[in-house]
Amino acid sequence: MASKKYTMMLGLLGLISTAAFAQDTSTTTSESVSTQGTSISAGTNADDSWIYDGTNKVRVTKEDQQNGFLNHTNAYPAKPRNMMELGIGVGPSFLFTAIDPRFGYGASISLRKALGHTFSLRLGYGASNNFGLDYRLRPVSDATLPQSVKNKYAAGNTYLANYKTFIQQASLDLIADLNSLSHYRGNPKTSFYALVGYSFNMANVSINALDANGAAYTWNLPTGSRKDIKDAAKQQLENNQSNGILDVKGKNDNSRQYETAGLDSKRDDVVGSDETVNRHGLDAGLGVAFKVSPRFNIGIEQKFTMFFSNSDVLSGLHLSREGRNTTLSSTQVRFNFNLGNSDKRIEPLWWVNPENYIYNKLATRDVLPDADGDGVTDQFDQEPNTPAGCAVDTHGRSLDTDGDGVPDCRDKQVLTPQSWFPVDADGVGTEPEPACCQELRDKLAAQPVTECAITSLPSVQFNKSSIKLDDAAKSALSSAAAQLNSNPNCKVKIVGYGASNKRAQQLSWDRVNAVKNFLIEQQGISEGRIIFTYGYDGDANTVDLQPTTESGPSTVPAPHPNLQK
Repeated sequence: MASKKYTMMLGLLGLISTAAFAQDTSTTTSESVSTQGTSISAGTNADDSWIYDGTNKVRVTKEDQQNGFLNHTNAYPAKPRNMMELGIGVGPSFLFTAIDPRFGYGASISLRKALGHTFSLRLGYGASNNFGLDYRLRPVSDATLPQSVKNKYAAGNTYLANYKTFIQQASLDLIADLNSLSHYRGNPKTSFYALVGYSFNMANVSINALDANGAAYTWNLPTGSRKDIKDAAKQQLENNQSNGILDVKGKNDNSRQYETAGLDSKRDDVVGSDETVNRHGLDAGLGVAFKVSPRFNIGIEQKFTMFFSNSDVLSGLHLSREGRNTTLSSTQVRFNFNLGNSDKRIEPLWWVNPENYIYNKLATRDVLPDADGDGVTDQFDQEPNTPAGCAVDTHGRSLDTDGDGVPDCRDKQVLTPQSWFPVDADGVGTEPEPACCQELRDKLAAQPVTECAITSLPSVQFNKSSIKLDDAAKSALSSAAAQLNSNPNCKVKIVGYGASNKRAQQLSWDRVNAVKNFLIEQQGISEGRIIFTYGYDGDANTVDLQPTTESGPSTVPAPHPNLQK
């Protein structure tokens, strides 16, 4: 007997393994990819066709929404019609009661309908035969025993509690799929789920109270562990059929003669009559299913039904309404079939990952023409012939930061002040001359031309973004001041660099100003001998000192005071 049970279990495991590993593991159908044409298609999931395959898989009332989605006037597709699932389950069952259970068997049939991609409802019917055999001999006078048992035993006899309970169950369960949603794969091939629900149960309880001769049993059981007692009882059941020990036809619990009904009267809390016991129950369970094809899957489910109110009567015991409650355990292998026309319905939604469409839409995109290659498609490009290498704005127009009419890619003076307009072909403007400069120029013109004997002066280096003079810079400026003091005919032109943007221009001005202030305040060089210039192209961290006899302004306003350090 044991070897046959193990053979059947191994066969079921083999069938489930075959179903799990014989699936089609592909989730997408790759189409050709072309970068020269007008579109790129990659990784289109065939299971997603309901989203963009017209309106044949949505309800009539949802066609307007689906058409709006296809025409880009509605952001969301309509919910598709999907198949129902017909399930058939078989497997062992038993009751948790005050009497030790023995495995029984059960079967079920159900219809399951998706509410969405995660939740679904399942309406089911199940039936099971459940058995129990105690290890404790009870006195016939025990208040927990059925009255029918007490009536059939002589005073002082003992009784080994047992039962056979046939349960019919109508249930409505809410099922939550635990892995239909994923950002990292297509449709699931395995469905893990949990369930909770309500069931209405009708039970018929039978008790084996008399042997094959119609007499009360006489038990001869050893003392010891529970296992020893039960093994001895089972041995008596198998070997002493004609000697008053549980009249069995064979060695299987299912063939025993349970001649005594489980209820005494029409009250469902008293044992001894043929009345059916009705009980409400709370269902809870877990399961896993493996997809074999779009039409079929196979799975294993463990379900518990916890009966409300006094349910010890389900195991043939007469207890008060405050007695111990009973729980039905059902383990089943389930064979599930999807019902419906595949031309009008997709698979049940718990087998469809709703993220598929989003990711496939990202992978399947149109490539619109862009003749000038500036990154803005021709239909939106307001400058379709932008020169190669020129940066553009969102409308495809060449960037012109200072608005002088020369694009930045050709402008040699990207930030030309408006007061310097108009500019030349290279975007360089003309700096207007202050009124005071003409008067100074006239005075200088009247002075005799002198020459400067200084041939070179040192440069000053600044750290990045700093306007502070370090010790090396101060030493260089002290050396330059010494030469200027020895050559009173010489002036010094302070040249600052940095013209790429407003911040660079202001930093150049700040550094020239720092050098100028040091020469005047620390070295005693007259302001009239200093020519202030900044914003030239060159190393922005360098300020050059050039000996000269030229004339020029010693003070220049900061170009961008709001950026001044």
